[in-house]
Amino acid sequence: MNTGEWIRKRSLLSGEKTAIIFEDNKRDEKPTYSFTYKELNERVNRLANILMKKGIRKGDRVACLCHNGNEILEGYFATSKIGAIYVPLNFRLESPEITFMLRDSGSKAFIFQDYFSELANSVYASVSVSPRNYIVIGGKENRWESYEELLSLSSPEEPELEEEVDIDDPQMIMYTSGTTGAPKGALMSHKKTYYNTFNAQIYFDLTSKDVMLVVMPLFHSGGLNICAVPIIYQGGTAVIQSAFDPKGTLALIEKHRITAGLVVPTMLNFFLKKGDIDNFDLSSLRTLVIGGEPLSVSLIREFQKRNIAVRQLFGQTETSIQTCQMSDEEAVEKIGSVGREVFHCSIKIVDRNGKEVPTGEVGELILKGPTQMIGYWNNPRETENTIKNGWLYTGDLARMEEGGYVYIVDRERDVIISGGENIYPAEIEKVYASHPKILEAAVIGLKDEKWGEVGKALIALKEGEKMDEQEALEYLNGKLARYKIPKCVEFTSEFPKTASGKIRKADLRKKYSFETESNKI
Repeated sequence: MNTGEWIRKRSLLSGEKTAIIFEDNKRDEKPTYSFTYKELNERVNRLANILMKKGIRKGDRVACLCHNGNEILEGYFATSKIGAIYVPLNFRLESPEITFMLRDSGSKAFIFQDYFSELANSVYASVSVSPRNYIVIGGKENRWESYEELLSLSSPEEPELEEEVDIDDPQMIMYTSGTTGAPKGALMSHKKTYYNTFNAQIYFDLTSKDVMLVVMPLFHSGGLNICAVPIIYQGGTAVIQSAFDPKGTLALIEKHRITAGLVVPTMLNFFLKKGDIDNFDLSSLRTLVIGGEPLSVSLIREFQKRNIAVRQLFGQTETSIQTCQMSDEEAVEKIGSVGREVFHCSIKIVDRNGKEVPTGEVGELILKGPTQMIGYWNNPRETENTIKNGWLYTGDLARMEEGGYVYIVDRERDVIISGGENIYPAEIEKVYASHPKILEAAVIGLKDEKWGEVGKALIALKEGEKMDEQEALEYLNGKLARYKIPKCVEFTSEFPKTASGKIRKADLRKKYSFETESNKI
């Protein structure tokens, strides 16, 4: 049984139950609509049959570029049913980044929202997707076929497969920015989704009566693998918001009596500062899980005062986020911890030689179990560097205290986590390296009250060249997603370096650690 079968089973067992409630707050008219499990399964089947008619078979890749909506889940379950590999793309990326991912994955079909038609047109000549396999959602794009029109002409019956799809087959590629500057595609199996869903079910203590908030992007492991898919497996209801809006999200919790959800600390901050939180009835909310970045003690206290249980979740795309978790009670007793290992996963903290360190000592967090990825798509070298003797090395420094409680100390790699999004400095530095005036560049993270962290670019110019902050930042426009662009720039004549000539990032972080976005130079 593959994960695509879940939606068929739910259509039989819970056919008239509401599966999805969707609020499209990206549109002026803000339409809200819903689908039962029976309706959702029929739409999934229609899409699956369309894809098969277009020549998509087991193992073929299908990319999707959309804001949050039912179409992302339809694509997810349709590709799962026929054994194709789903490639959800980050809608905040720019054309060169999307082009790379379409090329690297070798996607044979591209489903995208009309909002991204210009981007689709720009990548058309650079990728191998057949023109007949461009499918546009919404609007009227004469060049490409309409998603809804294709569904209306397709059969709602279960697709007839030429080849069986089983639990060990690849299901999805999720791209995560690489430390070398090139994105890496984490290849995930149906089996991984099974055990990740079981972990989420245990963690949230889900039942068919639960209503899950899905406001995290569905191209993200948190929105898709931790929230939407587990609640559908359990037969509950997913309330999907196309884009986060503090007051709008709080209103959804009140209106639909939402019981659980996953957000990032930035969203919690916005609830307090912009959401007018105390004017909403949030009594239905049983638990609110926090992922993406460390949660401050002060923020936890603010929500405790309002009788809202918030607790930290820790992990990464390669493990569908769930590596460590804790109960509501533990979140109060062990503030600062990300919890203990999840049910279907084992963790250790090891030294540089892979030997487990004593309790309380710092080392690298590694994990082993059915929730880890198969490997990186088309990238055996990075796979070998990450998965060793069956253990996945996270690159995160941590310590484990008595009782198995894990505390994240630092990130061994240079990743910046801003508003829940991972930003890898090497990717930005690679773009700056192409600028004719720039000799060297380094990007580090600064603490920020609003976003958790923001990027700061340090640039050394070639002799005789001049550049100001505006020019340095504008050079990144169109080459990188907006959220990856640093918030400030400082020019320097030289960098601290190792004996081998590498820039000492640790020295830079130490030097500028006093800075925040509000008091930057």
